[in-house]
Amino acid sequence: MITFENVHKSFGPKHVLRGVDLEVPKGESMVIIGGSGTGKSVTLKCVLGLLTPDQGTITVDGNDATKGDRDAFLARFGMLFQGGALFDSLTVWQNVAFRLLRGSLKRPKAEAREIAIEKLRRVGLTPDVADLFPSELSGGMQKRVGLARAIAAEPEIIFFDEPTTGLDPIMSGVINDLIREIVVEMGATAMTITHDMTSVRAIADKVAMLHDGVIQWTGPVNEMDTSGDPYLTQFISGSAEGPIEAVR
Repeated sequence: MITFENVHKSFGPKHVLRGVDLEVPKGESMVIIGGSGTGKSVTLKCVLGLLTPDQGTITVDGNDATKGDRDAFLARFGMLFQGGALFDSLTVWQNVAFRLLRGSLKRPKAEAREIAIEKLRRVGLTPDVADLFPSELSGGMQKRVGLARAIAAEPEIIFFDEPTTGLDPIMSGVINDLIREIVVEMGATAMTITHDMTSVRAIADKVAMLHDGVIQWTGPVNEMDTSGDPYLTQFISGSAEGPIEAVR
């Protein structure tokens, strides 16, 4: 579904991506892991066209991600942002139905609200939450609202940016289980970026280790612990000793 071929991206003298090669199969959940500042978010932004690669190609379903109708292209995606990124001036249901109230996916207001409430139910929130504002919700509830928004337009591809950041271990487990269930249920292609190994084991079909601007290792999640790759082994174990230099 998504293919990266020799993708490079720099910001001034800082080379973030140095030749990323990766294939994300249709209907599978790919999790990209790596330390902070290794370019995980940059990778997602390049797919969405928020950043333009300096070199290389990214294709989505065989088509160049940088060409064609942008609205139609972006309509295929859903996104759960790291900080929730809810609009504080909109009610919960208006946040969930944001894409259904405007643009090429626009629906009548009553229908959009109905869909929003159905998606809120899917992530375990009751209809009475619909008319609250994000500030009235806990962090875990806000994350669920963000997930409901990500799936509201029935996207083919869903991106999850650090989905459990800021959540306690129990709520993290709940969100991981929800993500896994929803991705399987929808038959969606998923790309997640995280450094939370519990999330990786819960939601991944395949794992890719990004370090120093390239994919150091990629393979099925069940081969991660026996990969023999020194970068991946160090990252999984959290050891200060290894090829990845710890910033002191």
